[in-house]
Amino acid sequence: MKFLSFLSGSVLLLLCLCQVSLAQDWPDLGRYRAANEKVGAPAPNENRVVFMGNSITDHWIQTDPEFFKKNPYLDRGISGQTTPQMLIRFRPDVIQLDPKAVLILAGTNDIAGNTGPSTLKMIEDNLASMAQLAKANNIKVVLCSVLPASQYPWRKSVKNVAEKIKKLNQWIEKYAHENNEIYLNYYPHLVNDKGGMLSKYSKDGVHPNLAGYRVMEPMAVKAIHEALRQ
Repeated sequence: MKFLSFLSGSVLLLLCLCQVSLAQDWPDLGRYRAANEKVGAPAPNENRVVFMGNSITDHWIQTDPEFFKKNPYLDRGISGQTTPQMLIRFRPDVIQLDPKAVLILAGTNDIAGNTGPSTLKMIEDNLASMAQLAKANNIKVVLCSVLPASQYPWRKSVKNVAEKIKKLNQWIEKYAHENNEIYLNYYPHLVNDKGGMLSKYSKDGVHPNLAGYRVMEPMAVKAIHEALRQ
């Protein structure tokens, strides 16, 4: 019994320490700290690009690492993150890496409510702030459409997902055009007739599989080249 009490107490202490850690590093600034220090300054004539995002970006390099190896691209996606978390880490994970361009793919986790309720206006403000920070530091901006989804497997209580994504994408496209930024529209190439993701491109309706990323990759490269020509 004493052993069980000790074990239960140890588990409780571990959980408390994890909660304290999360509270102290809510945006997960520590995730890429060592990698950012290691990567160093861009080489001469290097067209470095940072991919900023959530699990869709995080899984990208895990699913198709060769895409990042053969290009001067740095993946800075963190699973589960929302735009306020990305905004906080935008300086260390993007600006301080001195890229020529940044590709921002974000917003679906905000709609899912991963870090609490979030209106479309709140998401839009955070996306605009990231874009403005980039431009203020002479970094070209590629704003991506949110990928299609009709339901979040981890948050099935969220309603009207497909409609919210459509509305957010309309704003992203409008903002990009008004601010002379590149709008990368993945959405129509992945969407099914219900506003979700085509099953051949995703197992869970939210995250692309290898086939899905292979659809996205040439589009991303084209958008990056266009941004760099500006």
